Amino acid sequence: MILEPLAPVDGALPGPVLTEVAALYATNRAFFELSGDFPDPARITVEQVAAALADELARDGAQVLLARSAGRLVGLAATLDRHPDPASGDPDPWIGLLLIDATAHRAGYGRTLATLVEDRFRAAGRDGVRLAVLDANPSALAFWTGRGYTELRRAPDLEHGRPCTVLRKPLTLTAPR
Repeated sequence: MILEPLAPVDGALPGPVLTEVAALYATNRAFFELSGDFPDPARITVEQVAAALADELARDGAQVLLARSAGRLVGLAATLDRHPDPASGDPDPWIGLLLIDATAHRAGYGRTLATLVEDRFRAAGRDGVRLAVLDANPSALAFWTGRGYTELRRAPDLEHGRPCTVLRKPLTLTAPR
């Protein structure tokens, strides 16, 4: 799997990439029905995805990473260098979204992408990573706890007030092989 940062070109996100990402989002209708991030999860448009990605990338320290396997977009991860609320005192980076093409669920892409994101933070000298899982999404909670994340607290998300479980995983540095 190859990760490539999503970056604007001349101030705009590239149209062909937006089309790919919108198709990826569209495969995840069940997730977006839970999250409420789009008005009609059965009809997610390129324009809606462009706006969502622009909002994501407008945050200080945000990055959207596209995950490709054999040239095909199989997932993406949105990350933050730190908690979006500076008053939180939270020192860890965050995974804001990890999304895998639903037609390829259970093929290992989610585990691989999560590991690559963790490795990036570890290489940057970070000693932990956090994320929040919607309480209405027990399969996501099982995925993350199965990857070694442990519950820190329950709290509403900052944007929509949805009930979430905040998880953290320590990132111990490993000796070079």
